[in-house]
Amino acid sequence: MKIYLVGGAVRDKLLNRTVTERDWVVVGADAAQMQNLGFSPVGKDFPVFLHPDTGEEYALARTERKSGHGYGGFTVNANANITLEEDLLRRDLTINAIAEDKDRGLIDPYGGQQDLQARQLRHVSPAFAEDPLRVLRVARFAARYHHLGFTVAPETMQLMRQMVEAGEVEYLVAERVWKEVSRALTEPDPDVFIRVLRECGALTLLLPELEQLFGVPQPAKHHPEIDTGDHVLMALRAAPAELPLRFAVLLHDLGKGLTPEEILPSHHGHESAGVPLVRAVCERWRTPKELTALAIGVCEYHLHCHKAFELRPQTIMKMIRSLDALRRPHRFENFLRACEADARGRKGLENRDYPQVNFLRAAREAAAAVTAKVLIAQGYEGIKLGQALDRERIKAIAKVKSKYSA
Repeated sequence: MKIYLVGGAVRDKLLNRTVTERDWVVVGADAAQMQNLGFSPVGKDFPVFLHPDTGEEYALARTERKSGHGYGGFTVNANANITLEEDLLRRDLTINAIAEDKDRGLIDPYGGQQDLQARQLRHVSPAFAEDPLRVLRVARFAARYHHLGFTVAPETMQLMRQMVEAGEVEYLVAERVWKEVSRALTEPDPDVFIRVLRECGALTLLLPELEQLFGVPQPAKHHPEIDTGDHVLMALRAAPAELPLRFAVLLHDLGKGLTPEEILPSHHGHESAGVPLVRAVCERWRTPKELTALAIGVCEYHLHCHKAFELRPQTIMKMIRSLDALRRPHRFENFLRACEADARGRKGLENRDYPQVNFLRAAREAAAAVTAKVLIAQGYEGIKLGQALDRERIKAIAKVKSKYSA
């Protein structure tokens, strides 16, 4: 039995990055031997075991043969005769196919170190094409390492295009797509993830509502970058690296893809038009409820946020109520930050001041400070209590507005 450190841990050590988790491959052993040593089996599909002390994953060296469509369409062969080189051959990228032995010596049969130096994301073998999830993984790695100068090797991009054209990406299940998307959106350059998916043609299949935005013009007065798709990617870059914010920003302008050509570059009503599209994406990917609620709120009310100083106190109160901001202040805070990213995701306006955040934050706090207790003591109840509560909250928002207008 020989044990090797493999995959991301080796890659990131060579890139002088922090190693967050370690994976191991075991050569010359079978499942019975692993369990006799106290390792616990994980799942049914692959021969993976948890170390009895560290909890780290140890996988038996294995080969895979394509037997169906999609991510899970493989027949796995894991026995004591599988070599390390055979195991590394089935991996996705050369930079992920480097192993380290117990003496810290490197085993690199497929040129991973060379590609690390050349800053290339290159597939190990033609078997790459057997797993459509790798299209998303490569795009995610591109988003992670773009700031280090990494790009997708031309031959790998060509292979990804062929996989898309062959229809393999259509067999991916929602859970796998969402897992990759959610991880990619928190990488240093999430816009690169989208650009790679566009370049290989996968975005049209995975998120056609976003693909539709590229080439759609906007008024130059508000959007010097003109192109709606480019604006979304700029806003994505401007958003903090938090999944709820970036997901909401990714979907906030989907309604502009439905604007009739005769009224372009104006997009009147795109906010409400986009809500059904956002719902459809969230249902398709089965996104968490909180992320769905925030994405819908940002889509529907981002222009309200931008025009906050022009809105009547009644309209602001209606927005606060619609966003459930009194009960969910954290969601409202994320709403404000997403709208700020939208405002700054514009050519030449990346560092613009955005006082709307402080104003609307203060307006929500003023409304929240008005409680029913005093009104109940004054004799209000039922519907009249609700109406009185609304009136007092609107008055409180009006005072905040007058302060910010002074």
